[in-house]
Amino acid sequence: MEYEVKDKSKQTVLIVDDIETNRLVLEEIIKDMDCRPILAESAEQALAMAKECSPELILSDISMPGMDGYELCRQLKKHETTKNIPVVFISAFDDPMDIVEGFLLGGEDYITKPFIPEVVQARVGVHLRLHEAKSELMEMNRRLQISVSEQLKQMELEKKNILYALANIALQNSGYESDYMERLRRNCGILAQGMQLSPMFEDKISDTYIDTIELATPLCDIGNIGVPMEILKKKTELTEEEVAIVRNHTGMGARLLGDLYVNNDYNEFIGTAIDIAKYHHEEWNGNGYPDGLAGEKIPLAAQIVSIMERYTSLTEKNANSREEALARMKEEAGVKFNPDIYEICRRIARQFS
Repeated sequence: MEYEVKDKSKQTVLIVDDIETNRLVLEEIIKDMDCRPILAESAEQALAMAKECSPELILSDISMPGMDGYELCRQLKKHETTKNIPVVFISAFDDPMDIVEGFLLGGEDYITKPFIPEVVQARVGVHLRLHEAKSELMEMNRRLQISVSEQLKQMELEKKNILYALANIALQNSGYESDYMERLRRNCGILAQGMQLSPMFEDKISDTYIDTIELATPLCDIGNIGVPMEILKKKTELTEEEVAIVRNHTGMGARLLGDLYVNNDYNEFIGTAIDIAKYHHEEWNGNGYPDGLAGEKIPLAAQIVSIMERYTSLTEKNANSREEALARMKEEAGVKFNPDIYEICRRIARQFS
């Protein structure tokens, strides 16, 4: 069959749709990106093709006879050889619940019909780049596990450099000031030091923990590398679909970092980074995302980054003074933030940058 021979010089995109017209339209759009499209007219056929040719991305219709796109995604995520292939759903329906269901199943994005070539190419381009970066990191991880100790340390450093490079790209795409992340990192370290001196937290925060949170904080929004730039920089109010895409950055970042677990102390850094990336938008009262965690169920590192992200954002470009920022945050203590952490934050605020 045609799909059994893969042109390794081009990235492969598997297009799944039971309607021939849609397949052909997407085929031309993908060809214009200098990628190699392969076509499947059913989810069953696509599942077999994905296992055979390992495409870099799958564009799947949702509503199809027999196995639908959601079930196809479930099956792909079950198999070792296909679980890491990003799936982007395509559909004529734009109900937010359909979009959310796709994300919960492990889908990376959602494109609505009729197709706008520029939008399709932008979305596909983002996920191909993200998949390529993730594949490179996973390959580095494989080599890391068979290295001797000195090689291991060097490769860990390289990994961190790549992660910070990806995080920096995500930061630039989000439109923050150049020193924003450095301020956030430093402020999180200062707050953690202040908490270490409190009887409420002294048994939870060690010197190593403080060092780790300072290293992990800059990766908090690394998942934004998978969010289209036009959404991140949009000045007007986001649509429900766009909000769902933006919120998916927490899970995307956690999955990207989760692929880097190895059998050594490096896991402490990665574990903290995952907690921060996934849960720093949770709120004390349970109204945050992605899981609606409340109170002490929110990992402590994520609580620290959450409150410091609020302070650092409020005082960015001198938009608010220290006192004004703390006054606004006081109203949110016990609602968005741990009130005990806020009190420590308030007492040591003069040390923040």
